[in-house]
Amino acid sequence: MKQLLFDSRIALSAGAAGALAILAVWVVMRRRLTPDEKERRRRMAVNEHRRTIEGFLTEASENQLFYHYELAGVEYSTSQDISAIRSVLPADLSRLVGPVSVKYDPRNPANSIIICEDWSGMASIVDAADNQLRKEEPACN
Repeated sequence: MKQLLFDSRIALSAGAAGALAILAVWVVMRRRLTPDEKERRRRMAVNEHRRTIEGFLTEASENQLFYHYELAGVEYSTSQDISAIRSVLPADLSRLVGPVSVKYDPRNPANSIIICEDWSGMASIVDAADNQLRKEEPACN
């Protein structure tokens, strides 16, 4: 009888440990960030805590904006993936080519953005949004 009680405790403990292990793996897998979410968080962090400098948007493709800027005598040429925020950009991306404001991380100047969900360094985007708001506001007489 004593042996049976001892065996059942071992089996119960092993089953509980297995269930906890499965639960831990499930929680870890569920909390893993997707690449899109990592990129969104990077954009938001650069927007929230970083400095701004003038740059130049050289090319705009379907899902990438290519730009360069100079900081402390070093020129940075980089691109930004815009696939997640493409809906806020105009259909004709060639209109965006020109001067832009760039937000960058002073500890890593190559970590930069020119647009995110809450900010745009492109005057044409800001102007288009302002014009849209003016069209929607009723005229006061």
